[in-house]
Amino acid sequence: MNYDCTVSPKVFQAIQNVNVEELSKCSAKELRPILPCLVRMSLISPTDSTRECAEARKCILTLLSGIELVNAIVALLSIDFHTLETDVKKEQQLRQKLGNTQQESVLVQSLQSSMALEFERSDSTRRLRLVLSEILFIQSQVHEQRHEFYAKQSDLFDNSVYIEEVCDVICIALAELPTILAIQDIVETLLHVKHGPQIICWVVANSPDSFKEVCTSLIANGERQEEENIGGRIRMQALSMLCQMNPVQFLAIRAKCVELCRMPALAIFLSLEHSQIAQDGISQECMDDASALSEGSDIVAFVSGLLLGNDQQVRNWFAMFVRNGQKRKWESHSALQSLRDELTRRLQNIIQHSIDGQLPESRVVQASALLRLYCALRGIAGIKFQEDEVGLVVELLTSHPPPSPAGVRFVSLGLCMLIACPSLLGQHEHEKQSIDWVKWLVREEAYFESASGVAASFGEMLLLMAIHFHSNQLSAICDLVCATLGMKIPIRPNNMTRMKTIFTQEIFTEQVVTAHAVKVPVTADLSAKISGFLPVHCIHQLLKSRAFTKHRVPIKNWIYRQICSSVPPLHPVLPALVEVYVNSILMPSTKGASPPEHTNRPIGEEEIRRVFQNSVFGAQFDTKRKRRGSSRSSPSLCFGSEASREAQEVDKGGGGDGSSSQPPSLTSQLLLLYYVLLYEDTRLASMQALTAANRQVKSYSAEFLSELPIKYLLQQAQKDQLSYAGLFSPLLRLLATHFPHLSLVDDWLYEELPDGTVENIKRKNQAPLSEQSVIEAFSHIQDCPARTGLLLQQLLSMPPTDVWPFAEIFVHHFKSILDDRVPRYIQELYKRVWLRLNTVLPRCLWAMTTHALIPHDNDTKVKSAIPVSMPKSQESIVLDPLQVLRCHPSVFRCAPALSVVLRVLEASLAASRSQLSRQLLDHPLAISNANSGGGGFGTGGSQLSCDAEREELRGALVATQESAAVQILLEACLEMPEDRNKPGQMWALREVRSLICSFLHQVFIADPHLAKLVHFQGYPRELLPVSVQGIPSMHICLDFIPELLSQPALEKQVFAVDLVSHLAVQYALPKSLSVARLALNTLSTLLGVLPSESRAEFFQPALAALVRICMAFPPLVDDAVSFLMQLGRVCVSQASLDGLSPFPVLQCRKSRWEFRGEKVGGGDKELTEDEREFFPTNDTLYEEVQKTFSDILSKAVLKVKIY
Repeated sequence: MNYDCTVSPKVFQAIQNVNVEELSKCSAKELRPILPCLVRMSLISPTDSTRECAEARKCILTLLSGIELVNAIVALLSIDFHTLETDVKKEQQLRQKLGNTQQESVLVQSLQSSMALEFERSDSTRRLRLVLSEILFIQSQVHEQRHEFYAKQSDLFDNSVYIEEVCDVICIALAELPTILAIQDIVETLLHVKHGPQIICWVVANSPDSFKEVCTSLIANGERQEEENIGGRIRMQALSMLCQMNPVQFLAIRAKCVELCRMPALAIFLSLEHSQIAQDGISQECMDDASALSEGSDIVAFVSGLLLGNDQQVRNWFAMFVRNGQKRKWESHSALQSLRDELTRRLQNIIQHSIDGQLPESRVVQASALLRLYCALRGIAGIKFQEDEVGLVVELLTSHPPPSPAGVRFVSLGLCMLIACPSLLGQHEHEKQSIDWVKWLVREEAYFESASGVAASFGEMLLLMAIHFHSNQLSAICDLVCATLGMKIPIRPNNMTRMKTIFTQEIFTEQVVTAHAVKVPVTADLSAKISGFLPVHCIHQLLKSRAFTKHRVPIKNWIYRQICSSVPPLHPVLPALVEVYVNSILMPSTKGASPPEHTNRPIGEEEIRRVFQNSVFGAQFDTKRKRRGSSRSSPSLCFGSEASREAQEVDKGGGGDGSSSQPPSLTSQLLLLYYVLLYEDTRLASMQALTAANRQVKSYSAEFLSELPIKYLLQQAQKDQLSYAGLFSPLLRLLATHFPHLSLVDDWLYEELPDGTVENIKRKNQAPLSEQSVIEAFSHIQDCPARTGLLLQQLLSMPPTDVWPFAEIFVHHFKSILDDRVPRYIQELYKRVWLRLNTVLPRCLWAMTTHALIPHDNDTKVKSAIPVSMPKSQESIVLDPLQVLRCHPSVFRCAPALSVVLRVLEASLAASRSQLSRQLLDHPLAISNANSGGGGFGTGGSQLSCDAEREELRGALVATQESAAVQILLEACLEMPEDRNKPGQMWALREVRSLICSFLHQVFIADPHLAKLVHFQGYPRELLPVSVQGIPSMHICLDFIPELLSQPALEKQVFAVDLVSHLAVQYALPKSLSVARLALNTLSTLLGVLPSESRAEFFQPALAALVRICMAFPPLVDDAVSFLMQLGRVCVSQASLDGLSPFPVLQCRKSRWEFRGEKVGGGDKELTEDEREFFPTNDTLYEEVQKTFSDILSKAVLKVKIY
């Protein structure tokens, strides 16, 4: 017979919490399972000696006094446990041996009858030994038979009559022998006997603190997937009974199953039982911890978490359970079927509350969760829907939700489920019902979006699906469905054939899609924070498929409005939208020429200007001010004062439509900048094909491009790359390609000082700046420079955009800092302010600086107003960058000012190179002209030769400009007479030379051919010591000096020899030695071929170079002396031909000069050193030969310092 040995949840909770008051309310039958525990509590002396503990013991004794079975339990506690422990250890050792029999026992000897009879007749001690012997034997048998479940037939455990007494014995043994008997092992053994789950509950009830350990052990030793064996069912029954005994642990045990990926059927059963308990409403008197139970069932959330969680192992484990459950008829099948029944009941419950297909607001979230769960069961777990489930799901899916965010989410899930689960459309009535529902969505989409207030509506998803179906991008639809459902499920393209037909033929034709898309309102304040599928996704896909150009639907205005309505952080689709839009404008969809109407229209310059008019760059695009200032002020306009106050709001402004007064966001400005640069890049790259196709496309003017605040916007994007990660890199690439003058290394390395640094702290009581205060401060720059210094410090402490309104006045007073009476500190402060302004609108600043430094006749007068003469425009500087160097001469003796001019010069040269390259790309040669040989710059018959000639001419022009700039800078390093007369001027010259040499070093490294060109042109030989010592890259001249020595012009040869000598001293390298030896050989060769009239003119300047060569390379002294001896003999021979004795030279110099009629001065005046060099003769050459001998002897041969 079956014996009821269950433990009441009320009793278990009371004994677990030691609630004596609650125990006193229980009947004797309810207390029977925990009598062993209560007896031990009453007999063992507690460590707690408080009055409350004593009262509790009295109450327990009172409870036990009326129960007769207590005496038997007391007898069990009276035996000798020390001896028993020894025998149990021996029994355990015996059972560890293989092949042992039940008769071989240390605990039980001389067994006369059956185990049940012996147990009934024995005393307490023998009963305890009998039970332990039986358990240890079963345990040994379980270990030997691991592959199949072992069920022990036992008279003792099979008879339910002895169950209570056996449970008492086991509880006492576990309590008194804790070191040798582990409750987890005993529980695992009890699974193999009849009534095992009931005994386990009894044992755990007497040791409530072991509940968690026992359950964890049972789960850990269970099957990963319940199989068709009795062991799994018994284990599940035991755990289920334990959870019923302690209901508050339902969810904890279920979580443990998930954590260990064991026993999924148990997890489902526990969830369903917990659902039933929650619905029935467990009484609070049975559970003080009832708050641990959630209100209502969480079965949907639990199963959804298993399939849609982040743990891939758990997902695979439960998916395998579902797949296996559809094949079996045992526990897995019953658990899975119970789950399906519960979900079906929930579907029916929601549908019952939907009146006329109108889904109530209170059920929308539950319905969405159910749809998502069914998608996960179908797509991830591979469940096959039953007929009743298909009908209920379709009925729920095609319900009409209310216009709310939850309703929009429900509809989006329903749309994706129709595609993810094509089996829902297997029957004709279900397909018709779904088509009608989608058509209803199309009609109600606008109302839903306006009523729900959700930016990402399902209308965009419908449109996007239709676009993908029309372009046959089924993989994109799969990605869209998976992203909306939030799960990665396999969707076969073959299964979407019917849905494709429905969308493309019955609901959305391509013309309807394009016409509808352009009418969809743009998303206000579009940013990456808005998730879901938006109108921008639809437009992007339609542009990629060229649907707008195919059906001639204008899309320019929509894209422009959406760009203007974007805010940071940047939405990731917007850069891609700009790219496909530019391609749709310039690149026809088919090969060959396409009519103009088959491409989209570009955004106009005025539309782009409107965006910047309301920003910090408003005055830069003020066309009225341009027209008004064409005769007075600089065309390189600056910001207005009102616009500067909006500088700090440039990152916060909304998008607007480009014409509102609200400042546009930085995102919209960056996107429009990206559009313009990308458009020009694509147009120039495809200009050859456009010309061949005879297509006229829009080209943004150079004047318009010069107005764009490219550098400032890029710097703002660089500061916040997290918000503009997808835009900064392509913008930087386009900038470096087409605007190299805005991406100079020095500008990127210059770090703007943060506001509030120690040097530039804002004073609290600072007066606000005005144009008049700036003019007054610069008017006192000589008599009171401290006042100017305070102004400059205040400008440094302000953000650059706040300083820009005063840029024109500030730059106008540039020449005032060139005066000798201006302190160097003021000049440095001025330079730092200029560098900060250079981060805002550099091209405008360069034009104003170039104009301000133009020398005038009345430069000595101090002016306090802005000049009215026509300034240099940005375009003119690009066409003629050398006008930057046509500045006031004082600039070349003021290092801070010169560093500014050099930066402007470097940028202007780079801009000129870029502009010339752009000219070639912008005006490609026609193929017909090239083939006929009559077009372009050349006369060749091929396009390649003409392009090569054009490129050659461009390179020649660039080289001419840059070499002229280098020559001007080198001449600025020459020492002037006033440099020695004016105090401190030599130090200024030395600093200026350092700046120029550093600049030339960068130029020569960037283009070594320029260094060759400059040295072939030549420059004053007095500058060779400066250039060789100051320019580190001058060693590259060693490569082309042999070619320079072979030039026919004597001046170039002298220059080459002098250059070799200085390079030999600076770079004493093996290569320098070979070049120096070549120079000596060249001099020896020329000595024999030059006529007498040119001999003195050539060799006299070159003799000083011999001394330096001998100093650098002593092995060449012999060659140099041999050459000097030969040159001296030639001079003596020449003197003999003149009929005069060359000895002694100093005494006969006067007569020879008079004899030759070359008297320079009057009387006995001798020629100076410069005169002898300027009027070289045979006599002066001979004297220089003697002097060179002396110098070589003293400086190279007899020098004291060797190293």
